[in-house]
Amino acid sequence: MPDLHRLATAVLRLLPPETAHRVTVAALAAGLVPPLRAADDPALRIRLWGREFPNPIGLAAGFDKDARAFAGCLRLGFGFVEIGSVTPRPQPGNPQPRLFRLPEDAAIVNRMGFNSRGLDYAAGRLAHRRAKDGIVGVNLGKNKDSTDAASDYAAGARRLAADADYLVVNVSSPNTPGLRALQGREPLAELLEAVRAARAEATPTRPPPLLLKIAPDLTEEDKSDIAEVALAGGADGLIVSNTTTARPASLRGRHAREAGGLSGKPLFGPSTAVLADMYRLTGGRLPLVGVGGVASGADAYAKIRAGASLVQLYTALVYQGPGLVHRIRRELAARLRADGYQRLEQAVGADHRSPAARPAETVR
Repeated sequence: MPDLHRLATAVLRLLPPETAHRVTVAALAAGLVPPLRAADDPALRIRLWGREFPNPIGLAAGFDKDARAFAGCLRLGFGFVEIGSVTPRPQPGNPQPRLFRLPEDAAIVNRMGFNSRGLDYAAGRLAHRRAKDGIVGVNLGKNKDSTDAASDYAAGARRLAADADYLVVNVSSPNTPGLRALQGREPLAELLEAVRAARAEATPTRPPPLLLKIAPDLTEEDKSDIAEVALAGGADGLIVSNTTTARPASLRGRHAREAGGLSGKPLFGPSTAVLADMYRLTGGRLPLVGVGGVASGADAYAKIRAGASLVQLYTALVYQGPGLVHRIRRELAARLRADGYQRLEQAVGADHRSPAARPAETVR
């Protein structure tokens, strides 16, 4: 079966990027992709926000934008899947081409622009969820022509909170004009207050946790402001990070200078540095989700040691195929045990602790 997955991945890479993406989502939605779910190692289980994650490896938002294929994705071995970004009203996103492979760099540039079928479509898809499918989060966005961002995000929370295991306020995509300005202290506090109110209205007894997805391209002041707002009750966790507008000089791909957000291997270092900063600024009091450049168990482990309780990936699947999920889980469990950890949560933030405070691990 792994050979079939590898062959399919190779064939898909012969297609234009967005065409390959559509074909993959359609195949997963139709149940045409054989499952790769193996038993989860008990060491990888973690409980957050009152929810049991069978393993910490999740599929990042951007792949299953309209909640069409989350069940198929979970059968590939992910511990959780995040759908979206979902906008209140349907919108086509930016003109094509808007998705570019950089195989020499194990990276992708995208400027999709929140293409979405809208809240009603996503709600209809999520209404058919089965509890045994697994954990599904919902990433919320705003319409490009909206003049009231808070109303857009609140509408998303109001419509989808009841069907989400967690909600994400995405104010960090570089492909919607003005969106990243919402990461400032005052606009962010106001925005999150509106979303929390809408969430409470929709789910008064058991509201899903509210996470904030931030950019890697932040000033020290930005990071401090975000941490302060989140710790004041604005968010139940942070996702670190979205794609970057930076273009490292080391990039070799011919599409490197295309406008949009860069993801994949070049994002690993910068996003992990911001992750460590946010763990330090929040004092480890908020669960963090580490995203950006994860392509191996070693990468996932580095995110966890930097402060992540959960890890997400997407770009690496384009190049390595769905078998990557199982490999990361296996490698991560091995690294935990090699360093003397019996449970995942013991390793979270390990790089911020003195060697004397750690178990009998290899000091790095």
